Amino acid sequence: MRRGHARPAPPALRLPHTLRRSLYAVSMGLWLSGALWLIYHYGLHHPGEFELGTHPMEPWWLRLHGACAFAALWLFGLLWGVHVAPGWSRRRLRKSGGWLVGGLIFLTISGYLLYYLTGDQSRSVTSLLHWSLGLVIPALFAVHRLAPRPAGEGDTDDIL
Repeated sequence: MRRGHARPAPPALRLPHTLRRSLYAVSMGLWLSGALWLIYHYGLHHPGEFELGTHPMEPWWLRLHGACAFAALWLFGLLWGVHVAPGWSRRRLRKSGGWLVGGLIFLTISGYLLYYLTGDQSRSVTSLLHWSLGLVIPALFAVHRLAPRPAGEGDTDDIL
């Protein structure tokens, strides 16, 4: 670095408006479709010929959940380059960001396993862990999003 020149400020961790809105919409669709699947799977049974059966909407909530999961993976890849990696190097909000990223990675792996696991016991445990974390992931996001930011980091509405 030349003498007399200040080091340039790191770029803000702001997401473009469309990416932020897309991320919120897909995340809400993913969470809501998963929650609705839980309600229909465990709470709303449909009378079958011989016993209670699967509600006709249950598979549709699961299909929507899978579609939103694909979109979420793509958006997380974008988010990684624009927000996560630059944010990690700044050493700010690492704990809440780390928990959030770790939770998303766990949900991705457990979702993949749910698609392929066939053993009843392993599938049942994986399912319980997946939907338990899935229900609380918005709280992890809220902790990260609403955490106090150092002065001079700009309006918090422009950050993630």
